[in-house]
Amino acid sequence: MTALTTTSAAGSGVTDLYPTRGATEVTVPRQDPVVWGAPDTPGPVSADELHDLDRDGFLAVDQLISQDEAATYRAELERLVADPAIRADERSIVEPKSQEIRSVFEVHRISEVFAALVRDERVVGRAQQILGSDVYVHQSRINVKPGFGASGFYWHSDFETWHAEDGLPNMRTVSVSIALTENYETNGGLMIMPGSHKTFLGCAGATPKDNYKKSLQMQDAGTPSDEALTSMASEYGIKLFTGKPGSATWFDCNCMHGSGDNITPYPRSNVFIVFNSVENAAVEPFAAPVRRPSFIGAQDFTPVK
Repeated sequence: MTALTTTSAAGSGVTDLYPTRGATEVTVPRQDPVVWGAPDTPGPVSADELHDLDRDGFLAVDQLISQDEAATYRAELERLVADPAIRADERSIVEPKSQEIRSVFEVHRISEVFAALVRDERVVGRAQQILGSDVYVHQSRINVKPGFGASGFYWHSDFETWHAEDGLPNMRTVSVSIALTENYETNGGLMIMPGSHKTFLGCAGATPKDNYKKSLQMQDAGTPSDEALTSMASEYGIKLFTGKPGSATWFDCNCMHGSGDNITPYPRSNVFIVFNSVENAAVEPFAAPVRRPSFIGAQDFTPVK
């Protein structure tokens, strides 16, 4: 891996701080804060938690919502997955092998139940405090990992894709994954390399047109090399997240993360919400021929209220 100087992104008029999808894999030190809000800003996240988020790139919350609330959201997930109209919608992604639904995108627009969760102060309040501004939903989805073979998500940095293909200029974006079923050590839980958010890994290889149609089933463009992943794992280690329904993991957009296949009998489902600062609205993609559809990378920057 080699370092690369910044360039100007063609067509956007915005300096590209994080070049990627070039001829070679490159590394760039993070140019942006992790926590944008002042440490003493009132909110649901304590100063110590903000410090941990800045250091590690993630913050685990044992009970963001109650288990009873998680059961309500899980029932809504099951209703959506069973609906033939949802399955036929382009916002639903199916497993290549089993043909079962893997994810449903823009779930906060499809379901008022999940829209209410996005507006919940325990959720949006944390995002506003971390990002130091009003926020909008850049992406939302439910992820379904039934037992006996649901495939995982390979190692990646979300920001690499959101920068390259959606046009997010800066690392001012935070995600929350809320468990709707129990996350065991064995059923394909989220893994993060602590501290990896401080270095941007620009991946090698050009972005094919309509890359999203393939990448949402199996990542290809934007995938780190084995050598880079080995180096990062050696430096940062790997943290696996477990928890009861209602537990949550907040994590920075540049964390190197992934999840394994679920070959156990125990399903693992979660709702995933990405909040972006209204001051970091998307421009033209930095490394893709066309932007992804709005249900994957929002083009409506209306703040969550």
